[in-house]
Parts: sequence; C-alpha cells; structure tokens
Amino acid sequence: MENMGVMLALLGAVLAALVAGIGSAIGVGMAGEAAAGVVTEDPSKFSKVLILQLLPGTQGIYGLLVGFITLTQIGIMGGSADISVVKGLLYLVACLPMAFVGYKSAIRQARASVSSISLVAKKPDQFGKAMIFPSMVETYAILALLISILAIFGISGLSV
Repeated sequence: MENMGVMLALLGAVLAALVAGIGSAIGVGMAGEAAAGVVTEDPSKFSKVLILQLLPGTQGIYGLLVGFITLTQIGIMGGSADISVVKGLLYLVACLPMAFVGYKSAIRQARASVSSISLVAKKPDQFGKAMIFPSMVETYAILALLISILAIFGISGLSV
C-alpha cells in the first residue's frame, strides 16, 4: 500500500487518544458515582469531591496531546504526509505508552479517587491528604506522556 506509513502513524495517534480517553471516561464515571453519593448527603462537599472526580480525566487529555503531536509531526495537520512504513511503525510504537498506561492509570487513579472521596465524606478537613493518593498514580501517566512525546520527536530526525 502506498500510504501504509501514514496509516500506521495515524493508528498510533488514534490509539493514544482513544484508549487513554476510554480509561479516563471510565475513571471519571467511577469517581463521579462516588462523588454524587457524598453530595447527596452533604452538598457543601461538592467542590472537594469534584476535584477528586476530575483527576482520572487527565489521561484522556494526555492521550489527545500525544495524538495531536503525532499528527503534527507526520504532516497531517499541515497538508502533506509522506512517511515510510518503518517511520509509521515507529510512530505507532511511540504512541503506545500513552495509550496503555493512560488507560490503566486512569482506572487505577479512579479507584484511589473513590477512596479519597470516601475520606473527604467522613473527614473533610483531610482533603489535602486525600488529594495525594490519586495524585501519586498521576505520576505514571505523566511518565508515559513524556516517553511518548520524546519518542515522537526523536523519530522525526531519523532517516528511515
């Protein structure tokens, strides 16, 4: 196929956004269910539980960012895209850390957020400590984001 390289790179961009986005949608939904229960009992805790609910949504944003960067690097956003199959495959592989770690960490972060929401429900003064638990999971999503971005930018300089 003539445009196989472009198709592989597009697949990587789509997977980064899609898979991480699915994880975030699941995660935000899980945390939202817990948050709604708390707000039902005490509406004054809305802002605290909302922040905890939103945390698993960042992986979807990171996946979208990796997708946009990939599209920009392969020239789709600028109009002309002509890359080799090898480069296309490299772009696909470079997007996979964000896709898979984004998916899994969003769900794990949601579980930590649900527990933190329970903590805030019982002890609202412990909100700062409750934020730390899901934030620790975020570290791994950020590491995946960084490795995907560095890999994507590294590929553009290769002559393959």
